[in-house]
Amino acid sequence: MFSRSTVAALALLVAVPAQAETIRVGMSGGYFPFTFVKQDVLQGFEVDVARAIGEQTGDDIEFVTMSFSGLVGALEADRIDTIANQITITPEREAKYVFSQPYVYDGAQVVTKKGNDDVNGVEDLKGRSVAVNLGSNFEDLMQDLPYANEIDIRTYESNLAQDTALGRVDAFVMDRVSATQLIKETPLPLELAGAPFSEIRNAMPFRNDEEGKALAAKVDAAITELKASGKLAEISDKWFGADITKAD
Repeated sequence: MFSRSTVAALALLVAVPAQAETIRVGMSGGYFPFTFVKQDVLQGFEVDVARAIGEQTGDDIEFVTMSFSGLVGALEADRIDTIANQITITPEREAKYVFSQPYVYDGAQVVTKKGNDDVNGVEDLKGRSVAVNLGSNFEDLMQDLPYANEIDIRTYESNLAQDTALGRVDAFVMDRVSATQLIKETPLPLELAGAPFSEIRNAMPFRNDEEGKALAAKVDAAITELKASGKLAEISDKWFGADITKAD
């Protein structure tokens, strides 16, 4: 039997909530509509998802913005705890990091200047110049094509859509969801070229150590709850008018 003083002490411990941690979430802040800045306010699908995860776990979310190409290095250097910037799960990344479950399902898409009838899909990129975001999975996808040595693959930090519209490159490649939104929002004369050519599953990566694994498990549990409650679908509908958080 416990003494009254011991029972009182245990009750006090139970009554005190766990102290909130701060989860440092890295993102570029320049990838509409996933993460972007408008009127000096960071916003987008990834921002809302990260905040919803923090509300679910009881943790504070600290957003850290930098160039997309620097995000992985920041994660490895422990300057951030995870990345929320449409990070695609690949075998190479799975070998290095611990991932949450996927929360976006999409496909790689070729985009051209409107009226460019020479490019009707990925098979027409031979002998042409194609822009991709530096450090993105789309660069790897292009390099993995059997005719990659016949494509002039150019890496960009930004302006890939603008340079395509101006004819400086023949096409660019990004995910279909973002491409569709970009074409809808921009005055640039752009259009989708063909169907998506590779499935994409986006998730949050964490360092492959004990701390990273524990945080990944906590975030993964929160994503499960957000899917079950419909909150994740609600956030998706807000930004895309459709539910991109589940596989077809």
